[in-house]
Formats: sequence, C-alpha cells, structure tokens
Amino acid sequence: MPLPLLATKPITQNARVHNFAIGSDEAPRSQVSVDEQIERAYRQIFFHAFKVDREPMLEMQLRNGDITTRDFVRGLLLSRKFREGFYRCNSNYRVVEQLVGRVLGREVHGDQERIAWSIVIANQGLEGLVNALLDSPEYLENFGFDEVPHQRARSLAGHAKNQLPFNQKAPRYDAYWREMSARRAPANPFAGGGAQFGGGQMSPAWVGGKPPAFAQKAWLALAAIGGLELLRVVLTTAGSMLGTGAAG
Repeated sequence: MPLPLLATKPITQNARVHNFAIGSDEAPRSQVSVDEQIERAYRQIFFHAFKVDREPMLEMQLRNGDITTRDFVRGLLLSRKFREGFYRCNSNYRVVEQLVGRVLGREVHGDQERIAWSIVIANQGLEGLVNALLDSPEYLENFGFDEVPHQRARSLAGHAKNQLPFNQKAPRYDAYWREMSARRAPANPFAGGGAQFGGGQMSPAWVGGKPPAFAQKAWLALAAIGGLELLRVVLTTAGSMLGTGAAG
C-alpha cells in the first residue's frame, strides 16, 4: 500500500500570491498554434531538443487532437530522453526539484515538500511522480489541459528584479554528477602529466603515468612500420636519381 502524500505548505507569504508576472517568452497567449505549443513544451521540459530527442508519435497525436497538451507533456517526461538525461543522472531530491520546476513552474517549498515528493518517487517511481504532479490541483488551476506549463516568475515587493526563472538557474546535473562524469571521461593524451581527468585522478588504464602494455606495443609496431616505409621511399627516390644521372 503506497504511503499518502505528506501535507506541505508554502514557505513564505510571497509564495501564496496569485498575481504572477511572466518574465520570459513563455507567457501564455490566447491563440497559440500547435507547432508553437510543441516547441514550448520541448523548451520547458528539455530546455532544448535535438532532432534525435523529439517524439514524432506524440507530436502527431497532439496535432490530430488525440491527446491534450497535458498528455503531451506527460509523454515527454516519461520519454527515453528525460529518463536518461535527467532521471538517471540525479538523486530523488534532485529529480523532485527538476520536475516541480518544469511541471509546476516554481521552486520546491523547502525540505518539507522535497521530502514529500521524494517519498512518492521512492514508492511509485518516475511515472507515479509525473502523474501526481500533472493531476494536482495546482497544475490544473494554473495550466489546465491545453496550456504548456511555464516558469511563473514573480515580481516581489522590495526586489529590484523579477524572480529568476527556474530554467535559468537550475543546471541539469548537480556538482556530484558533473564530477563523476569528468572522472569517467576518456583520457586526454595532450593534457599535462598524461591521462588526467577533470577530477584530478589518473585513468585506471594507465599505470605509473604510462599507457597499458598493449597500447605501447601497438605504438612501437606502428612506429616501426612507418620507419620502414619512410626508408623504402628514400631508397627508391635515391635509386631513381642515381639511375637518371648514369643515363645522362
């Protein structure tokens, strides 16, 4: 039996205001084409989408009216791109922050809400959290079935600038994952000191600052073949020059 969602509340009085001021080009409009909705959804969920990351089947269903914009957003959040590029690269707490920012258009209300949604994802997985957010009263009241979620940047009293939108201040990966990716990156032979990673550790394939034995043997073999080929070219050229001089 899954645990019920813990009750949470906004952490400040400002978080309960309704007069949101949109501070980006993602502002809702009364008339928006389906193509524009699709592009907005990709920007909101992925920040950008290469051709290989797009979902042509979902796009076709939305254009044909078979699914709503909310269902299109749900499909993007459950796609291979999001699972591999966001979900599997972060802790549950980080996934909660990313999903709340993308789906509800705001930051999480402190550790209390972060923990509550983390329990949902621990019990029901990514799909359970996505469905809970998209079916929540907050989402339906703000975006409904046919509006793409957007960053709800607010003008707060006493602040010279609007609140910075979520997609401008929340990187896809946290510092831990970026460090791990740097350590797993292929060795750079042109870096000083041999094969160094961004994390400052040597590649496990290198021993004592030297490449593995098979790589050294392969390099020596290629160097020997190249030297023999160069010697053959020199001797052939010299023979041709001597033959030409004797004929003259």
